[in-house]
Amino acid sequence: MDSKSIVSSIIVAAGIAGGLAVLGTQIDSAVGRFVDRDRVVTVKGLAEKQVPADRVIWPLTFRELGNDLQQVYGQVNSKADMIIAFLQAGGIDVREISRSVPTVDDAQALNYGGNQRAMRYALTQTVTVSTNKVNEVLKLMQKQSELIGQGITLTNDYNHRTRFDFTGLNQIKPGMIETATVNAREAAQKFAQDSGSTLGKIRRASQGQFSISNRDENTPYVKNVRVVTTVEYFLKD
Repeated sequence: MDSKSIVSSIIVAAGIAGGLAVLGTQIDSAVGRFVDRDRVVTVKGLAEKQVPADRVIWPLTFRELGNDLQQVYGQVNSKADMIIAFLQAGGIDVREISRSVPTVDDAQALNYGGNQRAMRYALTQTVTVSTNKVNEVLKLMQKQSELIGQGITLTNDYNHRTRFDFTGLNQIKPGMIETATVNAREAAQKFAQDSGSTLGKIRRASQGQFSISNRDENTPYVKNVRVVTTVEYFLKD
């Protein structure tokens, strides 16, 4: 083999060796990144906030009995007018009040209970308030006894129940998500410290569903808003 062939062989061998060295370094680096990315911690962050209801639907239902349909109907209309006057005196606008068409229960036509009811007709009327004046409604609820003094007895109707709502969720969402994320990071940071690791970047994050519920059974006009975020962080040595 001449000198030129020997030199060429040395250069090729050196190139191969250098390439293998570079490749080995890249593999080591890739393995290191793979290991780092494989070490993660998943935490949840909770945010809760109590807010007052800002919308209320309040149905006031009553019933009148009698044997003369026209007379009972007149009594229903008269008492509905009294309820509306009561509501307006308490600060409710007439545009926030509606009245349903009275439902008629004819004992003779239906023949319930062997037709033993003393009064043939029973008319049920509902006057409904739909307003954002929650405080005014709460005050009126405490004064319902005034209606009894006018001969109006409200009934508890499962199909017409008072409902308090909170409609300002979009205004408080950003702050609650931030709080939940901060709480999640604090939990992840504590886990990293306890495990002798360093907390890395966020790998994945998901926002849970917001839930709105009554604070308790006795105060449906106070709402509890809740959200849980799930965050996955990388861990590094």
